[in-house]
Amino acid sequence: MRIGFGYDVHRLGKNEDLILAGEKIDYPEGLIGHSDADVLVHALMDSILGALALGDIGKHFPDTDDRYKGISSMLLLKEVCNLIAKEGYELNNADVTLVMQAPKIAPYIDKMRENISFIMNTPVKNISIKATTEEKLGFSGRKEGIKAYSVCLLKEKE
Repeated sequence: MRIGFGYDVHRLGKNEDLILAGEKIDYPEGLIGHSDADVLVHALMDSILGALALGDIGKHFPDTDDRYKGISSMLLLKEVCNLIAKEGYELNNADVTLVMQAPKIAPYIDKMRENISFIMNTPVKNISIKATTEEKLGFSGRKEGIKAYSVCLLKEKE
């Protein structure tokens, strides 16, 4: 078995969509980044790449490469899933925590879990997504950005 940890952060800004786990969230601001800035999926991918000891998403999908400009992070996650299989592993489970003062995402969590389980070809029960605030402390507490932490466990294919 292999364990990986991931972390990512993006600033919030006007005239951007807020995309989390491939789901468009109703909010007046969105995350700023080279791709769709899906901070949840970026942290998840980093945890997977870490478990495989294959570097980070910047190594695989550099923000200097125009091929990834505006790309859906769900497409990048699919490529990372191909690496899991290539290395002889499969996902046992993943746990992602979003740190954000707003918006409230409870109404979106089930759909976000479904989106990730579909891309990763794993049962929904293997995907956990949670959110917490920082009690109005720090950049996320001031609604300047969102950060995400992820842990995953990969197991050898049977």
